[in-house]
Amino acid sequence: MATINRVVLVGNLTRDPELRATPAGTSLCRLRVACNTNWRNKDTGEIDERSNYFDVTVFGASGEACARFLAKGRPVAVDGRLEWHEWSTPEGERRQAVGIVGESVQFLAPRSRSGDGDEEELETEEEAEAIAF
Repeated sequence: MATINRVVLVGNLTRDPELRATPAGTSLCRLRVACNTNWRNKDTGEIDERSNYFDVTVFGASGEACARFLAKGRPVAVDGRLEWHEWSTPEGERRQAVGIVGESVQFLAPRSRSGDGDEEELETEEEAEAIAF
């Protein structure tokens, strides 16, 4: 039987990307993406909203492009897969977490000069090419 492990998120970065390298030298970039869930409250009839936060890891040249061109607040679309991690703390406690490995990241809005959106948008050819990965 075939299985499917696919995640698609569209949201905003809650912090600046963090670029690191694995012991083998592969680049990896950690992103934190916030996505909102909306529903109608049955009691009040009003729309309620809750934010969900997801940890995303992007490897290689794609991760380097994310670190170079993305910043806190930028909207992104992430296509990837879930990955389960298990580790032991220095005290010997076992911990578990589910993260997302981003296989494709789209930058949804070009960055602006001031970050407030009032000035002319700044998107270079280099950034446009990086978005296309």
